[in-house]
Amino acid sequence: MSGKLERSQRVVLIYDGQCPVCRKTIAWIRENMRKDAFEMLTCQAEEARQRFPDIKQAVCMQAMQLVLPDGQVLAGEKALPEILKRLKRFSPAAALFALPGSEVISRSFYRWFADNRYHIAEVLFPEKKKDK
Repeated sequence: MSGKLERSQRVVLIYDGQCPVCRKTIAWIRENMRKDAFEMLTCQAEEARQRFPDIKQAVCMQAMQLVLPDGQVLAGEKALPEILKRLKRFSPAAALFALPGSEVISRSFYRWFADNRYHIAEVLFPEKKKDK
């Protein structure tokens, strides 16, 4: 995948735009992705609801959704290998998801992380308290 991709070849990554960890992850993906490999939409965006009416916001709040060019939707940990494949230096890491047992491990870890992402964000990115 070299050069600029046509919009129809890009994948659409739909994520929780209110989650600090998700926003930082999206920024990291943007910095490391192959040119125009992704289109990013928050699940709170009207555009996401209009273009992908089958992806309900409640589902998106449980796990990121990756819409492939053929319309297939991969959720949560199933999206991770496809995301890695579209990154410049990290694409070889996608092969790790083909190892025996990786599906169980990635599913368990992703579910735990997704369920706790707001608490994790408080630890990783504490907001400065303003004096009143």
